[in-house]
Amino acid sequence: MAQKEIAMLFDSSRCTGCKGCQVACKQWNMLPSPMGLNENVFHGSYQNPPNLNGDTRLVMTFDEKPSGDKYRPINWAIGRRSCYHCTDAGCVQACSSGALYKTEQGVVAFDTEKCNGCTFCQSACPFDVPRFRPTDGRIDKCTMCLDRLEEGEVPACVKTCQPEALKFGPREEMIALGKQRVEFLKAKGFEKAELYGEHEMGGLHILQVCKYGHEAYGLPTDPKPDTTLAAIQAMKPVTAVGTAAVVAGLAVSFLAAAGYRRKKVSIEEAKAGWTPEQRAKADREVAEALRRESAE
Repeated sequence: MAQKEIAMLFDSSRCTGCKGCQVACKQWNMLPSPMGLNENVFHGSYQNPPNLNGDTRLVMTFDEKPSGDKYRPINWAIGRRSCYHCTDAGCVQACSSGALYKTEQGVVAFDTEKCNGCTFCQSACPFDVPRFRPTDGRIDKCTMCLDRLEEGEVPACVKTCQPEALKFGPREEMIALGKQRVEFLKAKGFEKAELYGEHEMGGLHILQVCKYGHEAYGLPTDPKPDTTLAAIQAMKPVTAVGTAAVVAGLAVSFLAAAGYRRKKVSIEEAKAGWTPEQRAKADREVAEALRRESAE
């Protein structure tokens, strides 16, 4: 029996900007943060860090604009930036190694061990979300705390949200709650209030009640997979060539760098001069090739 699709609902009108969810994400997923003296640079905004990175899966965004209303002079839009877990996920389609995949519940998850650092997923995402860890060049992004979901728990960010700006449950229920909230906000005079994510990219699994309209939160209108996706998909068979070709290619790269000091150098000799990153990539490619061969 297929599992019900789940979703998270973020209500920007309830959010206080406390960033408790951002901290909870870091803590649960054991993601490092700069801890040195004055290492966190102030960018003139409460938004920090300024964007997602290989060690940050969730960033609360802050945007202030004059409203033109003397009773509400400032529109302070507090948003939420992370993976949106698209139904038509361009990142999954573009992934050259099978590291990214979708679950029956709609979560876009990943297997770090399969990631080869090609960055195709980042190019294909219309939200510019996937990031890569600086330490090893592998993907890291929101998984909606899949490990918690498998144990019947809710995502860490939802668990910690005190003003209940975050809710979690079956996607149909979250859509209904979001629409109810939009109607409430419109009745209060927020004419641009809308629910974002019901239909975008085939339906998102991170839905957002946008108090001031989606543009105020930096969300694209009618997002689509990047136009490079077709080219990326055409390149995927090239990146998936046999392990021998990968190993030989790395060996050739080493020989080129060495300036052809010898006419004949074995692959094993060439491997001795590889960087740790080259060795790690070759090991991953070999393991994946063996896995595919055993599956066949």
